[in-house]
Amino acid sequence: MTAEEKRLEEDRTRKAYWRRWGPYLAERQWGTVREDYSSYGTAWDYFPHDHARSRAYRWGEDGIAGISDNHQRLCFAIALWNGSDPIVKERLFGLSGPEGNHGEDVKEYYFYLDNTPSHAYMKYLYKYPQKAFPYTQLVQENQRRGYRDPEFELVDTGVFDNNEYFDVFVEYAKASDEDILIQITVVNQGNETKNLHILPTLWFRNTWSWEENAKKPILRKSQSNVIDAFHPTLGQRCLYCENAKTLLFTENETNYERLFGIKNYSPYVKDGINDCIVNNQTEAVNPEQIGTKAAADYELTIGAGETQILRLRLTDNTELLEPFGTDFEVIFHQRKQEADEFYQRISPGNFSEDDRNVQRQAFASLLWTKQYYHYVVEDWLNGDPNQPPPERQYQRNQEWMHLYNDDIISMPDKWEFPWFAAWDLAFHTIPLARIDPDFAKRQLDRLTREWYMHPNGQIPAYEWHFSDVNPPVHAWGTWRVYQIEQEVYGRGDTDFLERVFQKLLLNFTWWVNRKDNNGNNVFQGGFLGLDNIGIFDRSYELPTGGHIDQSDGTSWMGMYCLNMLAMALELAKNNPTYEDIASKFFEHFLYIADGMNHIGETNIHLWDDTDQFFYDVLHLPHGARHHLKVRSMVGLVPLFAVETLEQNTLERFPGFRQRFEWFINNRPNLQKNIACLEIPGIGARRLLAIVNPEKLKSILQRMLDETEFLSPYGIRSVSKYHADHPYIFEIDGQPYRVDYEPAESTSGMFGGNSNWRGPVWFPMNYLIIESLQKLYRYLGDEFKVECPTRSGQFMNLTEVATELSHRLMRIFLKNGTNHRPVHGGNYLFQTDPHWRDLILFYEYFHGDNGAGLGANHQTGWTGLVASLIRNCNS
Repeated sequence: MTAEEKRLEEDRTRKAYWRRWGPYLAERQWGTVREDYSSYGTAWDYFPHDHARSRAYRWGEDGIAGISDNHQRLCFAIALWNGSDPIVKERLFGLSGPEGNHGEDVKEYYFYLDNTPSHAYMKYLYKYPQKAFPYTQLVQENQRRGYRDPEFELVDTGVFDNNEYFDVFVEYAKASDEDILIQITVVNQGNETKNLHILPTLWFRNTWSWEENAKKPILRKSQSNVIDAFHPTLGQRCLYCENAKTLLFTENETNYERLFGIKNYSPYVKDGINDCIVNNQTEAVNPEQIGTKAAADYELTIGAGETQILRLRLTDNTELLEPFGTDFEVIFHQRKQEADEFYQRISPGNFSEDDRNVQRQAFASLLWTKQYYHYVVEDWLNGDPNQPPPERQYQRNQEWMHLYNDDIISMPDKWEFPWFAAWDLAFHTIPLARIDPDFAKRQLDRLTREWYMHPNGQIPAYEWHFSDVNPPVHAWGTWRVYQIEQEVYGRGDTDFLERVFQKLLLNFTWWVNRKDNNGNNVFQGGFLGLDNIGIFDRSYELPTGGHIDQSDGTSWMGMYCLNMLAMALELAKNNPTYEDIASKFFEHFLYIADGMNHIGETNIHLWDDTDQFFYDVLHLPHGARHHLKVRSMVGLVPLFAVETLEQNTLERFPGFRQRFEWFINNRPNLQKNIACLEIPGIGARRLLAIVNPEKLKSILQRMLDETEFLSPYGIRSVSKYHADHPYIFEIDGQPYRVDYEPAESTSGMFGGNSNWRGPVWFPMNYLIIESLQKLYRYLGDEFKVECPTRSGQFMNLTEVATELSHRLMRIFLKNGTNHRPVHGGNYLFQTDPHWRDLILFYEYFHGDNGAGLGANHQTGWTGLVASLIRNCNS
């Protein structure tokens, strides 16, 4: 057991609380739903970036390279000022949804270089320009551009020309669970000597302004370079600041005078340190050196190419005699070495240096994007005792009054998506389970707890609209996390499995009752996360009237059934009651699989015999039905509904086997259009799948065609066929169309900030790979397909899965010219030695050249590349 695993064991057994402190600050709290108290739900306008430095947050805090305790009472982050910016750089800047030509968009360069699950070692890099930060230029140029134009990025402004920037590395090493060593390393990459203020900042989240009689914490100077911190529930801490000559104190309170023209309660407000540094307003900070926000001001002069190091220590030991003695360097060295040992243990295979670099940054990014997420809908809607009641004309999420979020949650992206997204989170847990199964399990456990899940069984989607419908992948995530923990750590947590399974029964019932309108086991689930993939926004009333039977919605439910079946059989090993429940999900799957191919008495099925592909079916009010013949990921999702049954499973559970065989003998109509249940495959396995071998070959012929779905970098979300043959559906003279769009969306649907009309998306590709591997377990080496189509090269399904894995990994790894496709045409990332090995894990990827697109720090589900690298090298 490595030192890191011992720390996790101590945390699990409550001998030490290693997870109390971690990278739990958001990277954007402004512009979020939680901070929106506007009349009409205009979150971006109500709390813009310009307010953030002056206005106290209600529900959370943000910062650069920051940490906090697990309830975000005390926070630490860095702030910077280069002498030219109009404001101190306390938080990452980006465009709001309405400002960006492709929606919200962070305009900074920062990188998560290393992290361990206990956060005993963490490393972060921020690249800070030496010229004035081009806030106005970024906003104006992006607003000028349209959907068909690329985004205007920070590097495009020229602020990094001639290497005129600082590399700011922030590292943390824990001496104990309550003793955190901090090292800030600044490198002047330019050719001239430059001045820089670095302001390591300590502050309390404002919890006292909202409730009556709330106790206020306090920061105060105790020695020349020490900030004492006392909180009523967190207790005593202190921040030692080596060689700090100036400590600045103010209050984490709103500057009402600046924002609203109202007199402040105190002369010391949230932006007091900013005003002191930038405007030399010394009266803006408290001369008594007391408050709830404080910073050590290090004014550095750094020569060209020079490196300078600052050291701090945040600890509960308020009587350290030598906080920066020889142990400081020893501990840092030891924690780095232990991190290396831990990741070698996790991925012991024959990895290249580049493989390990990409995987290590993927794991680090997943761990850095943990966030304290606090949102109590009832309190948010009603307002706080010490504040005026909100006048809400638009009552967002009012049907979720029970929701009470106060947890550390894995975020898709702490700037662009600083809120949990239910189906994203299920994918996050897969690579997380390999390095920290306890945290992965907690994520899935939380989403199904009664203070998250709606009483009707619905899982909350995301804060902008909790009632939206995401694909039901939580059973899959739960089952896979359970399996991964067994594989890597040799333990199967059946308590976790059973606890989540019981809640998923409620969620499954919600799906059946709400989304199968006609009782045909064919589902109308809404947009299901696939923004822009169809000709209509499936979340709203159709312009034609009627409804859509969804190929993907129905297939997701088939997958859901099989995941629940697999879990029920596992639980039946210790509790025979689950054998009956497994039988129930087996039966339900058969009906759903039949529904995919035979809907009631109609002659329009989701499977189109002419094209040999699955499509959505549009039902019009007068009874007509039409295939919506978009060749998209919608037609590939049926592959996900697959499971194999081992022969020894059938032998172990005679009741289940009896029911299984009864259906084979007495309901032959339910198996005629699906994968064969009766004929044993490799190892006498039985196959449960929507797609039988004949249909599988037809689907794979299209999927593996490089002129259709198969990109050099994975499976496209829409076939390239539609580049020359757009799908057009006309209603009352109004054309609705889908083209192949390999890069950014040219449609405003869902705000234009996401695109499923051609790019490669990691989560869907990952499920395709897993499905092919399951099918191989039944079909074996004899079942081969041409890959790529028309290449003359035939592969079995596990070989196809490996080929797809390598294509996805190729996005991030260096190619023959030492370029990484993910970086696209960004010359700095492709050529500069200080940039080219830094990895950004984007939301999705160009369907033809692999360039990263969308949210550039969405490591959440793109972090699955860490699992692919491990699987392909083990």
